[in-house]
Amino acid sequence: MENDQITLRFARVEDAKELLEIYKPYVEKTAITFEYEVPSESDFKTRIQKTLCKYPYIVALNEGKIIGYAYASSFKNRQAYDWSVETSIYLSEDARGKGLGTILYNALELILKKQGIININACITAPKPKSNYVTDASIKFHEKRGYKLVAHFHNSGFKFDEWYDMVWMEKFINDHTVPPKSVKWFSEFDFSKLLKNNFTS
Repeated sequence: MENDQITLRFARVEDAKELLEIYKPYVEKTAITFEYEVPSESDFKTRIQKTLCKYPYIVALNEGKIIGYAYASSFKNRQAYDWSVETSIYLSEDARGKGLGTILYNALELILKKQGIININACITAPKPKSNYVTDASIKFHEKRGYKLVAHFHNSGFKFDEWYDMVWMEKFINDHTVPPKSVKWFSEFDFSKLLKNNFTS
């Protein structure tokens, strides 16, 4: 996989089946997600629709096949949190360690910045000694992108007969002005040209 062969676009509801193929191993074989059961295709379609109402949901393709995706979701539902989001990213197994995560996050952060989002947050399962289900790769990835560790919660998730810590990491992509500029919800604007102009070779 070469970076110049990767194209990005926004997710569609009909992508649910391909996205689930990527997500399924994370549920079944890792503690990266705390879900126990793989969601149904119908449930995943609903998740995509809900996300695209307010936030970007970006997929990466190589030779027409989706190989990774990243999206943002609400940090909290109260209106005062409108300027904060949580980010998520998942890559197919054969696409990891080749720079795809950087490409997806660059695009995600660009769109979020244009929307007026200020705080981006990542909730990450912390590595633990001798665990076969989680590593420190996600924490290191976010550190390289300028995220700072801001919280550490102990034994907060139980999966595969193990207790796991979780951490929150945070990054600012806009200034905290008073008052802040209004957030542009994703469904209210056409960001496709911005994505195409910056991330299509």
